[in-house]
Amino acid sequence: MAHSARKDSPELPDFSMLKRLAKDQLIYLLEQVKSRYVAALFGSADFRLPPTVDIPPRKYLSVLLIQLFYACDAVLEEQGIFGDVTTDEWPFYLLPLDEDIISLELPEFFRDNFLAGDQRWVRTASNALHLLHSLYGPFSKVYGIGRCSKMVYESWRQIKEGEQKTDKVDIGKVFLIDRDVDYVTPLCSQVVYEGLVDDIFRIKCGCVELGPDVTSSDKSIKVMLNSQDKVFNEIRNEHFSNVFGFLSQKARNLQTAYDKRRGMDIQQMKTFVSEELKGLKQEHRLLSLHIGASESIMKKKTKQDFQELLKTEHSLLEGFEIRECISFIEEHINRQISMIESLRLLCLLSITENGLLPKDYRSLKAQYLKSYGINHLLTFANLRQLGLLVEQQPGETLTAMESKVGKLVNDKTAGKLTDAFSSLAKKSNFRALSRKLNLVPKSDEEYDLRVPRDMAYIFSGAYVPLSCKLIEQVLERDGWTGLEEVTRLLNAHEFAADLAAKNDAQRTILVMFLGGCTYSEISALRFLGRERGFKFIVVTTAITNSSRLIEALLDNHV
Repeated sequence: MAHSARKDSPELPDFSMLKRLAKDQLIYLLEQVKSRYVAALFGSADFRLPPTVDIPPRKYLSVLLIQLFYACDAVLEEQGIFGDVTTDEWPFYLLPLDEDIISLELPEFFRDNFLAGDQRWVRTASNALHLLHSLYGPFSKVYGIGRCSKMVYESWRQIKEGEQKTDKVDIGKVFLIDRDVDYVTPLCSQVVYEGLVDDIFRIKCGCVELGPDVTSSDKSIKVMLNSQDKVFNEIRNEHFSNVFGFLSQKARNLQTAYDKRRGMDIQQMKTFVSEELKGLKQEHRLLSLHIGASESIMKKKTKQDFQELLKTEHSLLEGFEIRECISFIEEHINRQISMIESLRLLCLLSITENGLLPKDYRSLKAQYLKSYGINHLLTFANLRQLGLLVEQQPGETLTAMESKVGKLVNDKTAGKLTDAFSSLAKKSNFRALSRKLNLVPKSDEEYDLRVPRDMAYIFSGAYVPLSCKLIEQVLERDGWTGLEEVTRLLNAHEFAADLAAKNDAQRTILVMFLGGCTYSEISALRFLGRERGFKFIVVTTAITNSSRLIEALLDNHV
């Protein structure tokens, strides 16, 4: 089931070094604590004052995860205990979730940076990039797109100046991309197995908790989901329609392996028990868990009319039957099926249609507030600020807008778009981008999900993720040359920089998502890597999906 990579594909770097480094740094910090000190660990965003104690005075050493902010000292000074608390920083920037996935575990990055305009995490991201460069570089080339990506690159470039070059190179190229370059992809329903598990059960730090209904026991079980799980590793990137067939075949193969015991003599049985039985039992346990998870996914998705939902999403992506799609969304809202799902569909409608007609916007907004509460007015303001849910400008149609943007793009004397037009263009270009990059394959062609032909398989053949398509195109061209119209339609801050001579690791590419990455995008990049002989390493500020993205923008978010 798991598709084999090309024989000339490079090996992935060993990221266990990151864990060892973080462990050594923490031990060093704790060894500095004297007997009169009490140590406390805090996340940078969760800093709290130490509790009041009545025993003889102690001093507190607060080891702050990720990044030490000046505001922490200000809080201590306000409380009059600045001299009693010593702050320090544990630079645990990177958590390897798997052999090709590394997370900064900063889910707050998306809201802080893209909604609040708080750039405090830029230094954290650049420090993480610097650590990877020091251990696995030097990188030969960096590409990027997005305002935040440009800031991270500039910050990192200042850090790395004058550093010594290492002899061993594991990573050749780097691609930085902002989440707001592509909102469509995380708003689409995931249909690859790992993405569905995340949508239904919520994977946290590479671990998922499966309830009694899945484990067929009286308790929940926490399961690590990574390449060490042989069953999971073979189905993680597969379209869900293929998973049950594989699991059934796996169960038959397992039974055949167990049946080998029949007719064995004592020596053969001894060898079987010592060499094979333990592995078979482990595989049987994992197989049972994934069958249970798949059955649970199937029940929940059937209950939510999942096929009808996917049909609506595909129509929105293709630009067909939009009135029928609006009717489906209205029914979804009025039946109060899901507050988050309703907002997700509204955002997908708005982005793909380049904004809603004023009468549709007012009607859908009124219906949503009536169903879910007037307190969501601020949520609509947040979505409008990010261009996720907006009205079309009076008198502007899709055709007129695309014509205007196209004229500016083709006019070489026009220069950069003005700021006023930029904000308008940013929310009005999905159809044009889709045509330029062929993001929506022709619907009259049958798509065999068992033998995917391109990255569109992660969305049932309906849509190639824009983020991954950009990465593919830039790597093919070794830069942004030939993509000028695309970058203007995106109104993004694209860049490319040669940093060092080409090395032996040119086909090992690090992709850094600033603002979150979905498991579907990771599956798409794995597919692209297999096809082109690349190995992609995904570094992300956090794993995201449609629910997490929308929840981060709710007015009651804390």
